[in-house]
Amino acid sequence: MGLPEQVGAPLAGRERGARSTISDRAPRRVRTTCARSPSPARNSPSAAEVDRSRDFTRRCSSPEGRGEDMKIGIIGAGNIGGNLTRRLTALGHDVSVANSRGPETLASLAEETGATPVTVGEAARGAEIVVVTVPLKAVPDLPSGLLDGAAAGVAVIDTGNYYPRQRDGRIAAIEDDGLTESRWTERHLGHPVVKAFNGTFAQDILDRPLPAGDPGRMALPVAGDDEAAKRKVRELIDALGFDTVDAGGIDDSWRQQPGTPVYGLRDGVEAVTKALTEASPKRTPEFRG
Repeated sequence: MGLPEQVGAPLAGRERGARSTISDRAPRRVRTTCARSPSPARNSPSAAEVDRSRDFTRRCSSPEGRGEDMKIGIIGAGNIGGNLTRRLTALGHDVSVANSRGPETLASLAEETGATPVTVGEAARGAEIVVVTVPLKAVPDLPSGLLDGAAAGVAVIDTGNYYPRQRDGRIAAIEDDGLTESRWTERHLGHPVVKAFNGTFAQDILDRPLPAGDPGRMALPVAGDDEAAKRKVRELIDALGFDTVDAGGIDDSWRQQPGTPVYGLRDGVEAVTKALTEASPKRTPEFRG
């Protein structure tokens, strides 16, 4: 989370009053027996800090809980994309990472993590999970057929947020037609998405993982229409050291967008569930174009 991320757009027509399908039932838990992860500095992590985060990952993610290592594509190498690259490679996943400036600009991140720098068009090739973590205004510029070479049943994570005043400009389909930001992104990608990490501080991905069952473990809301994809994403987040709360479908994802109670919340399952139920579909002025 960099900018004060995106706010929830109201649902169109009869969906405005739709009941939430929020559930706090978590997916299969990773069994771990380790202590709190070390806390790197608040700026870019040093090599020593990354090593400590990797050590936590190795100790706090059991092979039986993780399942088979996956091929994962990350599109966008900013704060969220960079730290997910660090953690997911430490978990043993085969990570390809891309940005808009080309793979040659990712040499340092690749050397640090062992991830493979690729072009945006190559990032999803063979991937079981693809993370799209680019500014919302850049989504229409992503290559057509971006996911054509992905593995069957690929889960696509959308971390994006709509900042009409700060970055993205006014998007009529969101402002006037009532689309949630992730529904808008989904239509551009031509593939269902799972909304996650959009209200997570990027540094928390390194600083705050905890083993399952720890009373201080943070929970992240996860929304999506494809239940199999959502389950896969929740299991991945669990392996990263965080609980999850099912925040409903993509048309419910306004509940976790900028300006809502859960946005930026550092708390557990109970508090996150409560915050989701208290959200309003009416965007605050700060997040209206």
